[in-house]
Amino acid sequence: MNKGIFITIEGGEGSGKTTLIERLAHTMQDRGRTVLTTREPGGIPIAEKIRSVILDREHTEMDGRTEALLYAAARRQHLTEKVIPALDSGQIVICDRFVDSSLAYQGHARGLGMDAVWEINRFAIEDRMPQLTIYMDIDPQAGLDRINQAANREVNRLDLESLAFHERVREGYGLLLERYPERIVKVDAGREAEEVFQTVLSLMDDRFKGFFASRV
Repeated sequence: MNKGIFITIEGGEGSGKTTLIERLAHTMQDRGRTVLTTREPGGIPIAEKIRSVILDREHTEMDGRTEALLYAAARRQHLTEKVIPALDSGQIVICDRFVDSSLAYQGHARGLGMDAVWEINRFAIEDRMPQLTIYMDIDPQAGLDRINQAANREVNRLDLESLAFHERVREGYGLLLERYPERIVKVDAGREAEEVFQTVLSLMDDRFKGFFASRV
């Protein structure tokens, strides 16, 4: 049983996950909580190296199953090396993407099947799932427009996929919302950043009453 709280932030490209995570972490820290922010794929050296392979813009020939397996491998190492120790020590862990990304991107958008991709990841994560997942929902074209306007934002292989692919990703997240309504909460990410932040903060405070109370 986790002593800490495991929260994941999901969404399509350009949905504002990074900005939201930074603000949530600062707020929790101001309340005296210990917060670990991390990302997938990545977060630790081994997983970052796998990330560089997956997202390399030159790797356009990568097979969908290869992609899914690489994500699961990176996820396993990241989980055991970084996330689980933090949770066991009572920290709040806020992770940019987790298993839902694989289900939406490789399972649905790539057409591998959500159940098949889930089985790969079930082996990787065992029983470690987030207590809360915030899904940042945005129109795919609007998200891609944000990416194109961001000067310092990493442009990776998935950003170069067709609009139709990103629309399928959004469809995949919609299916996950139906499958896991007790865990996943949809937030309209097309609004102003401040409004999105306040909405998510209220959701977290309501879901984990007492845990996020100020310790200062």
